[in-house]
Amino acid sequence: MIVGAHESIAGGWFKAVERAQVDGCGALQVFTKNSGMWREPELDDAAVQRFRQAHLAAGHPPVLAHTSYLINLATDAGELMERSITALVAEVQRSSALGIAYCVLHPGAHLGKGEDEALDRVAAALDEVHARTPDATAKILLENTAGQGTCVGHTFGHLGRIFARAQHPERLGVCLDTQHMFAAGYDLVSEEGYARAFLELEAEVGLKNVRAFHLNDSKKPLGSRVDRHEHIGEGLLGLPTFWRLINDLRFADIPGVVETEPREGDAPYRDEVALLNGLRGAPQPKPAPPAFQLELTPATDAKGASSGKTSRKKRSS
Repeated sequence: MIVGAHESIAGGWFKAVERAQVDGCGALQVFTKNSGMWREPELDDAAVQRFRQAHLAAGHPPVLAHTSYLINLATDAGELMERSITALVAEVQRSSALGIAYCVLHPGAHLGKGEDEALDRVAAALDEVHARTPDATAKILLENTAGQGTCVGHTFGHLGRIFARAQHPERLGVCLDTQHMFAAGYDLVSEEGYARAFLELEAEVGLKNVRAFHLNDSKKPLGSRVDRHEHIGEGLLGLPTFWRLINDLRFADIPGVVETEPREGDAPYRDEVALLNGLRGAPQPKPAPPAFQLELTPATDAKGASSGKTSRKKRSS
């Protein structure tokens, strides 16, 4: 796997490439606009060329563009659907102009209107986006979700049905988020669960359609359906899970980017990128113990004699 991170575009799109180099990234992900606003940035030729030049100078690493969080292709609200389609068209056109290969998309939420109809709406909306962008080079990657609220896309069956209903599945791919998989109920921690998950993915979507990964540990347990990322090796997925993924030859040439909270300093993802790269070809790590554990110890009185009761204390790992 080609390991990288989601980098900030503060100061210009090209700055993300520079930050990725400082972090030791072999791949990167960016927002090409403010992810929480509908307003689209001006596609300035000079800024586009500066990004392309920085990208080329860096060795042309794989780049993902994460689309706006406001886009909802599963909605049945006409105005929101049109705004979503228009915004996604702009994302695809902008990414194509920048030379970015993939646009990562959350499929959306049905807001109580039912999953089956929502999946049909997502497929139809993607068809409309493709119709409006016939010459675009950037592909849309459907990101699996944690299953929070009424979001669709939390099962591989959902993703497979979108592919099956879309008129141009060749213009689509999948970006797998490890934390979302785990929260949605896919057990990546056990060897058996890992194998089952990717067998289901192959049956429903096809491994050939996996074009990228989001590498995130999880603050929340298996099947919680809560989207909460944790730093690599510090959550409930643990280092052995990422060791298995990094050394899975099926994904050797696929970009995988970290989306955890940036650390302090000028190289916020350097340690996590190095940690993941260090797993490649290394012996399988042992699961880490918890940060602390509660230990029952005999309570004593002021003279040090046992009182017959017990007390709790933290013990560092």
